[in-house]
Amino acid sequence: MTTGVHIEQLNGIDKELEGQLGDLLVRVVDDGASVGFLPPLSVEEATDYWGGVPGEGVLLWVAKAHGEIAGSVQLHLAMKPNGLHRAEIAKLMVDPKHRRQGIARKLMETAEASAASDGRTLLVLDTRGGDPSNLLYQSLGFTEAGRIPDYARSANGELHETVFYYKTLR
Repeated sequence: MTTGVHIEQLNGIDKELEGQLGDLLVRVVDDGASVGFLPPLSVEEATDYWGGVPGEGVLLWVAKAHGEIAGSVQLHLAMKPNGLHRAEIAKLMVDPKHRRQGIARKLMETAEASAASDGRTLLVLDTRGGDPSNLLYQSLGFTEAGRIPDYARSANGELHETVFYYKTLR
């Protein structure tokens, strides 16, 4: 399913990668993804976002398919002394033309393995209620912890609930 796709951790982003990631972010936001931005998202704004990623406590992986970035995921490591056992999955995104190929699953499995190898025993994440991502997270063993109504605004002004998930790593 993910033939020809490889996952790569980025320790820094040059201008070319920043542009490719900016284009990815624009495409997923234009397609309706709830990743903190609203359409229309300018390429400049999207590219600027990536200037701070990766960073201290923020790990970034990209999925490349046939030489182009097809998706990405971030792992935000809790840095406070009482949270060194946990991390948050953030901004999982797959280019609309590369969806339904197992890329999101492969990105999630990579981030989870990294968290475990860093001694993290708890992963958390949130996603918009009703999105297909809920099924992915459940299939990966995440447990729903709760829902908050009216959490995120969509482009048309409608408010949507978010669903919080956790997974214990052993």
